[in-house]
Amino acid sequence: MPDISDNTLSGLNYAQMTKQQRFAAFLIILGPETAASILRQLEPAELESVTLEMSKQPFLTQDFQNEVLKEFSALAVQATMGICGGLKFVHAALEKGVGAFRASDVMNKVSPANNRPSIPALQNLLDMEPRPLANLLKHEPPQVIALVVSYLAPERASRILAELPEAQREHVVERLATLAPAPVESVERLANALNQKISTTKPSRPPSRTGGVMSAATMLNSMDRETATNILNALEARDPDLTQSIRNKMFTFEDLAILDTPSLQKILREVDLRDLAMSLKSASDRLKGRMLGSISKRAAETVNEEISFMGSVRAKDGDAARQRIVEAMRKLETAGEIDLNEAREASKTALN
Repeated sequence: MPDISDNTLSGLNYAQMTKQQRFAAFLIILGPETAASILRQLEPAELESVTLEMSKQPFLTQDFQNEVLKEFSALAVQATMGICGGLKFVHAALEKGVGAFRASDVMNKVSPANNRPSIPALQNLLDMEPRPLANLLKHEPPQVIALVVSYLAPERASRILAELPEAQREHVVERLATLAPAPVESVERLANALNQKISTTKPSRPPSRTGGVMSAATMLNSMDRETATNILNALEARDPDLTQSIRNKMFTFEDLAILDTPSLQKILREVDLRDLAMSLKSASDRLKGRMLGSISKRAAETVNEEISFMGSVRAKDGDAARQRIVEAMRKLETAGEIDLNEAREASKTALN
């Protein structure tokens, strides 16, 4: 496997590149709008030099882009910890430049939170199976549940949420989305208190996540559509602004309708035609038209035939097919291949 610091098309090793070459690559990754705002701050001589380097850059592979983002995100964290909102500023800048999910992935790698001290008592809780952990937590206040699940990967967190009483779920999502960093000592005291309620311990593993709107949105994305919708609807009645913030970070099957044709084509190249047919069985005419209009005529005919012969589709199977398509969309957003935030803004502009 090649070293991820190799830019194979340029023949340059990342470690051998000059700072100016790396900076030029970073600006390219951020995109024209964000790069332009940075270039305006440079002196004329610097501007000319960096622009020249940008023009020389070859196609940047995904691994090479990750290497660039990792270095510049770490530098930005160090430079802004005392000004402009620190990590929040860095995350906001990255999100604008490379998309929400890719920004979160980068920040997870460089954030000081990843270097926090190990908390054995908490790790013991995180190693529990979802159902026993949910049974332990369901008698706790929503704030406590949110703090614990914030340390879990979204998929595991969503499984625990699904085990909780329905009336409790939206309260936990609300607390998770507004969760502030907690002192290690407080987390340790809480974990010790919860551990007193269980009789067994298991091997530890390090915590990996923190709370926030993105954490809540990612967890809801991992749940079935009906449950996630019910939670959001209940939460919206109490806090519309927070609910909208969560929705803005979520990927949904209906979001496909707002994407341009090239983006849709990229997604559908990753999708099995049977999944496409199953997901479109109960879709709106608008979405069905956009999807089928983005593939070849022959492929569209195949999908239509599949739809007509498959009969009724169980809601569970339809949701699973849609989720696989959403996952393909999410991966392309993370890789910087599509920009859902830009599509949403364009859609809002078109409606106004």
